[in-house]
Amino acid sequence: MLTNEAYKPINCDDYDNLELACQKNWMLTLTLKNGEQLKAKAVDMVMRKKVEYLAVDLSGETRELRLDHIASFIHPELGTVIMSEDD
Repeated sequence: MLTNEAYKPINCDDYDNLELACQKNWMLTLTLKNGEQLKAKAVDMVMRKKVEYLAVDLSGETRELRLDHIASFIHPELGTVIMSEDD
């Protein structure tokens, strides 16, 4: 998803939860702000040009999701995490 909109950093707790998911290679159910839902394995956190991304393995294909485009994610050990912007 290409976009020119300004990146809005996410809440630190949400970031920490995503980082933990990457360390443990957890399978997450993600809902994006555009309504798209996907089940993917969290792989890495990436930063490019001051924009942060969650790299996921989606059926063997790597996809990078802008953190500020993720509405929520679910994992049994975390429950449902509704993403919020950093204050």
